[in-house]
Amino acid sequence: MPLIFAKIGETKVISSFQGKEDIKRHLQNLGFTVGEEVKVVTENDSGLILIVKGVRMALNRGLASKIMVS
Repeated sequence: MPLIFAKIGETKVISSFQGKEDIKRHLQNLGFTVGEEVKVVTENDSGLILIVKGVRMALNRGLASKIMVS
């Protein structure tokens, strides 16, 4: 399922990415890698606040929909 559908407080594991290679590369450069845990801290109209590798970051809904989690 796309990361955008994860609920606040849930921790998910990244399983794959969708989209063009440049988007995948950009997400990987931000620290989103297959097998990495991602915790959803909160969300708002523009996107999600996440914790990845111990770092808190914001990600817009468009990019979050490209990250598949389980």
